[in-house]
Amino acid sequence: MAEQAAAHRQHLIRVAFRIVGSLTDAEDAVQEAFERWYRLPVADRRDVRNSAAWLTTVVSRICLDLLGSAAHRREEYVGPWLPEPIPGTGPLVSDDDPVDQAIMRESVSTAMLRLMEHMTPAERVAFVLHDVFHYSFTEVGSVLDRSAGAARELASSGRRRLSGGKRADVDAARNREVVEAFLIAAGTGELAALVRLLDPRVVLTSDGGGIARAALNPIYGSDKVARFVLGVRRRNPGVRVTLGETADGAAILFSDEAGVSGVLNFEVVDGAVSQIWIQWNPRKLGLWKAPA
Repeated sequence: MAEQAAAHRQHLIRVAFRIVGSLTDAEDAVQEAFERWYRLPVADRRDVRNSAAWLTTVVSRICLDLLGSAAHRREEYVGPWLPEPIPGTGPLVSDDDPVDQAIMRESVSTAMLRLMEHMTPAERVAFVLHDVFHYSFTEVGSVLDRSAGAARELASSGRRRLSGGKRADVDAARNREVVEAFLIAAGTGELAALVRLLDPRVVLTSDGGGIARAALNPIYGSDKVARFVLGVRRRNPGVRVTLGETADGAAILFSDEAGVSGVLNFEVVDGAVSQIWIQWNPRKLGLWKAPA
């Protein structure tokens, strides 16, 4: 029975990460769920007909509590808080069903995770379990101690919160072209070329978590963002800069001898960069730490 429960670990981390937007918190939630599982008397564990459902329920409820305390923790966070950028391939993104690949990928993108911050904790749990992982509303209601109808309404209201800010479908090839051009312009220091790639209302947000150097406030406007990016390049002359891939699409990776030290994620709309998210916090780059 213990081996059967352990086999569900990766699925549980996938669920938990999409609910809380933090891999550390997701792993902690899964660990706590397993500890509760093993603390059950042997006879009670044997009575559990579906260990996967039991563990998913416990993990989801732990994540619900974590979301309730997240707002307070982020008030104490140094600078803007961003979710962790997820590599474009790997267990957090991939799914056995190719039909679900696009949903699984989008649900861990920085763009989607930031939009999900506008949901209430209960809406987020309902949305993730039903819309991403296809749990029935009866099952979702059981997790939330609500009726199936109430769970349906929570998922629906969560969807409405997303609809106002959800980006249009992005052409992956066009997205990559823009990011490649951005990389070239930043590398050559051509301010005008960089500005041309940016939406005039572009916003750059960087997360250092008080550990790594980062802008303490978002930067607005194509000229200011371009100058900031060129300043970052000048201050890091020995850092290797390469193209990478995240769940959002093409990205730029900053690497040193220890591995990836920064990930630049982009939102490209109508051929122009409208959002740049830079993750510098080393605690949120664990999935990228193999030397590039």
